Amino acid sequence: MSTSVMNKSAPVKALPEAQINTLLSLRCVNPHEILGAHAENNGIVVRAYRPEAESIQVLFTSAKEKKSAQMERIHSSGLFEVFIPKISFPFSYDLEVQYPGGNTFTFRDPYEFLPTLGDLDVYLASEGRHENLWEKLGAHPLNMNHTEGVAFALWAPHAEGVSVIGDFNNWDGRLHCMRRIGASGIWEIFLPDVSQGARYKYEIRTNSGQTLYKTDPFAQAMENPPQTASVVFVSDYDWSDRQWMHRRGHSDPWKEACSIYEMHLGSWQHRPEEGHRPLSYRELAPVLTNYLLEMGFTHVEFLPVMEHPFSGSWGYQVSGYFAPTSRFGSPDDFRFLVDYLHQHNIGVIVDWVPAHFPKDAFALGRFDGTALFEHLDPRQGEHPDWGTFVFNFGRREVKNFLMASALHWLSEYHIDGLRVDAVASMLYLDYSRQEGQWVPNQHGGRENLEAIEFLKEVNAVCHRRHPGILMIAEESTAWPKVSQATEQGGLGFGFKWNMGWMHDTLEYFAKDSIYRKYHHHMLTFGLQYAFSENFILPISHDEVVHGKGSMLGKMPGDTWQKFANLRAFYAWMWAHPGKKMLFMGCEFGQDREWNHDQSLDWHLLSEGIPGHRGLLKLISDLNRNYRNQASLWQCDFTEDGFIWLDTQNADNNIFAFIRKTVNGDSYTIVIANLSPSPKDGYRVGLPKPGAYQEILNSDAEIYGGSNMGNYGWIHSENINWQGQPCSASVTLPPLGVIWLVSEAADVLKLQEVAILEH
Repeated sequence: MSTSVMNKSAPVKALPEAQINTLLSLRCVNPHEILGAHAENNGIVVRAYRPEAESIQVLFTSAKEKKSAQMERIHSSGLFEVFIPKISFPFSYDLEVQYPGGNTFTFRDPYEFLPTLGDLDVYLASEGRHENLWEKLGAHPLNMNHTEGVAFALWAPHAEGVSVIGDFNNWDGRLHCMRRIGASGIWEIFLPDVSQGARYKYEIRTNSGQTLYKTDPFAQAMENPPQTASVVFVSDYDWSDRQWMHRRGHSDPWKEACSIYEMHLGSWQHRPEEGHRPLSYRELAPVLTNYLLEMGFTHVEFLPVMEHPFSGSWGYQVSGYFAPTSRFGSPDDFRFLVDYLHQHNIGVIVDWVPAHFPKDAFALGRFDGTALFEHLDPRQGEHPDWGTFVFNFGRREVKNFLMASALHWLSEYHIDGLRVDAVASMLYLDYSRQEGQWVPNQHGGRENLEAIEFLKEVNAVCHRRHPGILMIAEESTAWPKVSQATEQGGLGFGFKWNMGWMHDTLEYFAKDSIYRKYHHHMLTFGLQYAFSENFILPISHDEVVHGKGSMLGKMPGDTWQKFANLRAFYAWMWAHPGKKMLFMGCEFGQDREWNHDQSLDWHLLSEGIPGHRGLLKLISDLNRNYRNQASLWQCDFTEDGFIWLDTQNADNNIFAFIRKTVNGDSYTIVIANLSPSPKDGYRVGLPKPGAYQEILNSDAEIYGGSNMGNYGWIHSENINWQGQPCSASVTLPPLGVIWLVSEAADVLKLQEVAILEH
């Protein structure tokens, strides 16, 4: 039986009318100062704001005997108050709220609790130096004073009032107004009884009188688009990739084999029996892993997995920088996919987009009614190509937001690398802009000094916190030292896409062979700068969309020649200095452009067209031979690992070079005949005497070729040639590339691998 504590003459200070008005207008920066329990005159006064409530009782939860106190309505809007004499803190209580129709709700008062952010967190966030900011801002289930609930925290410095709205309060912004912590611009509140899975947003009142409804910039999970609410989520995933993570931390990715399979999660493989839906994260894990193992790729790179509203952006217009897209499952489902790949020794890279973000009203744009994450001036804050906002890299809180996003994926999801999208657009203030459409920097130049410093910082911090990761720049200009350390004056990336190599090589291969002799330099010029950066050779999604045609479609000639040219292209690419990257579908010669709404054309592999299956077999063998030949990757970024043998044979469309290891104990000789006529008796220089095995011939019958070659072996002669002490006469297949290896140990290793695979 409960005892009622009467309040006949509560000696409570009257609240100033102005203070009440700010509370009722939802523009109070510190509602906890008014609402909740407060010591007053040898007792405690409790206030609550519950519009439409008929009555409210305070239920004592800390007393030995059950007690309650009836609150009095002190304002018609629904502001209630009660004075409880002869009681002091600590004092905990519930509110029992009765609404018309007899509906009664009992809950802990959220205004009973102290701030959930410490002084150090607030200070570091204000200074833009909180590397683990995602652990403090956003929504975090925790236990406060033996009470389960969720702590919400948001940066909105120009807001006049902020509320959390969601499933738990019927999306009513009057019920859970947040408090602002000093001058930090951070708003916070702890809501008891809210739990995992709750949907929520922030209701923001601006100084111009607007009311905005925004998703949480730090949300760990989001609703499935087109729905846009944030979702309370805390992971309980138990990782099983400790061996992989330990090995990664002690690795040297610059001196290791790296062959990347780039893919779009939504269009890799569909289930036709279930409405052609894409595979979920958990369904994808074993299927994708087995495929990558069969194909021999070392890494998989996902187009952006961060939440995005428009599927047609392929993920490059991000609205949730801390949340994997819910299209394919939960955040822990994505963790499962990464973990599964790691357990099978496959690295995971994700595309990350810090350059720009979409203008959708629910997301980051004009977040608190002002240009908070972006510049106000459209010459600085809007991207003309993509119709998006550009981040304000000069604002320390914005840099901290992006830094935390990068670290979040590396820390929370064990991601092995970030491919940073559109770096060139970040480096240049006049990127894709005409005169008068951009603002020069303080020195009158076109360089975006703030973005440059941000890139240096994020690369340095990510490499320091996570040794062995790959920080990759998609950068298409001649900006110097992109992949050199910041201490050496570079941007600090580990790797850079070699866009020049890609454009020149594709242009050369797209030409009919009778014209190639006039463009011989397109395959040799790249070696003049091949060692100026740590390059990745990218055949990405961008090369098979927007009218560019498929990789197979780019090749000249009839069907046989198209496949032969494409096989030669890949064999040339895999032997060329630089790490490798290939977009999905290109490995089996999909003959239409990629469409993000459709599954890959896997049926081509079962329709009896030998070219597709042969091409797939070639990529698998390229990867296996590449990984087994240290000469093909150990010295990717130094001239010491490369020797030209033949660059002047333009009339015959022939090229030849040597790849070698650091100490020169292993060599791979690569010869390309990119004309449709076979060449008998071609003499090639060899670095040492002995037998050489032809470990790869792109014209082999198993790949769909004419099977011309050297029957697996050649033997050197003591004839100086092409600057080498030995040489041999070889047969070059039409539109073909052959690899020859010298080291007996490598040959034995290949034979052992072949036996094991058989």
